[in-house]
Amino acid sequence: MRGSMAKKILIIEDERSLVTMLKMRLEANGYEVMFATDGETGLKVAQEGQADLIILDLMLPKIDGYKICRMLKFDAKYRGIPVIILTAKAMEEDKELGFRVGADAYITKPFEPEILLAKIKELL
Repeated sequence: MRGSMAKKILIIEDERSLVTMLKMRLEANGYEVMFATDGETGLKVAQEGQADLIILDLMLPKIDGYKICRMLKFDAKYRGIPVIILTAKAMEEDKELGFRVGADAYITKPFEPEILLAKIKELL
């Protein structure tokens, strides 16, 4: 067991190239990364309770990001896990809905990795 446990980040995103880029970026910053490429798997992994923070896309196969966020945030067991929505949906109403379902942050694609990293640090 190493002294300081790396924080675990779960990425739920169906765009493989983005998952790869995020994974490399996060691991380079000392985070442990898990990922799922559809909503159903993502929700299951989130509920297995391993993640310290979740990066969530909205447009996902099987279950959309709004639903996942709502299911986690309205469950006392998972409410404390910060959720960052990372999406191409940049409309004001998309953003409002994101916060209504409990997201802790809403970042639109294309995004600056530094902004995402700063937000992760802030939420953890």
